[in-house]
Amino acid sequence: PAQIMAAATVDIPAIALPGGPMLNGSFRGERTGSGTIVWKARQMMAAGEIDYKGFVDLVASSAPSAGHCNTMGTASTMACITEALGLSLPMSATIPAPHAERFRSAEASGKVAAEMAKAKGPKPSEFLTKASFRNAQVVLQAIGGSTNGLIHLTAIANRTEHRIDLEDFDELGREVPVLIDLKPS
Repeated sequence: PAQIMAAATVDIPAIALPGGPMLNGSFRGERTGSGTIVWKARQMMAAGEIDYKGFVDLVASSAPSAGHCNTMGTASTMACITEALGLSLPMSATIPAPHAERFRSAEASGKVAAEMAKAKGPKPSEFLTKASFRNAQVVLQAIGGSTNGLIHLTAIANRTEHRIDLEDFDELGREVPVLIDLKPS
């Protein structure tokens, strides 16, 4: 979010490259996700279902590779919002960090960045429109994104002439269904 806010503030050509989520892990044959599994592990240890070593093993299983949290936390939310705003390449938000496609996306983003630098555009102001902010709000709702997404998207919008208020989010929340089933929603 800070990088996008900076790009919006100075209004020079910019493209974002999300780092990608880590892979899913497993513990005793069950899939684990980062972050939320810690609460479950604490409950299991308190109930005597696992000991301290089991707790550590379960929590460690939730982060088996490079990348940000593999749940719909702030990083995944903001990657999707950035793509919805048009500030990253299509389909770049969800590629897992260690996948080869991530490297191809990075290379393609670099080529676009070089072209943008040569052409001196397009600038963020050409992407950060009232319509693109509305689109990003719809995406945020549809993905069941992090509550931090509201804060960050509003902060980005406040760096432009387009303001978003919480009533806009409330209205969309009553109209747009959550379309994906990801933790934590």
